[in-house]
Amino acid sequence: QHYYITNNLRMIEFLLVCNKTGAVRVSRSYTTRPLPDPRSILHDCLKRNSPSQCPHFLTMDGSEEVRIIFRQYASLFFVLGVSPDDNVMAHFAFIHNLVETLNSYFSNVCELDLMHNVDRAHMILDEIVVNGFVTESNRSRVLAPIAILDKTVDKVS
Repeated sequence: QHYYITNNLRMIEFLLVCNKTGAVRVSRSYTTRPLPDPRSILHDCLKRNSPSQCPHFLTMDGSEEVRIIFRQYASLFFVLGVSPDDNVMAHFAFIHNLVETLNSYFSNVCELDLMHNVDRAHMILDEIVVNGFVTESNRSRVLAPIAILDKTVDKVS
């Protein structure tokens, strides 16, 4: 399955995968800016998650430079920091593609999978995003190098 979303995306500044309490399970920063506090981001996201307000993106307080896009899947929050003028729907498609790829590898990804296999989660993310730009969205191409690595590790064991 192919997702053609790379033409509409600019740079992703950071990605956080957190649980409901704000504990970071996977994080990656693509700029030199310090990462924001995930607990405050999740608090703002949950606070603004009402039908009268746009539930899935917000601008960080005091910073018009970063738009926070978030999506909840089960008990995990996927949080992106992007430019304010980026295509929000393209980033939602990226998050969905990332979750589907993680689901394919972990067979229904959950927080424990990310905690115990954080190296594999980072490898999957690094296959999809390079220097803040989405470079690959084909699930089988993303998972192929990791499958080869898994076979190599199984042979050594």
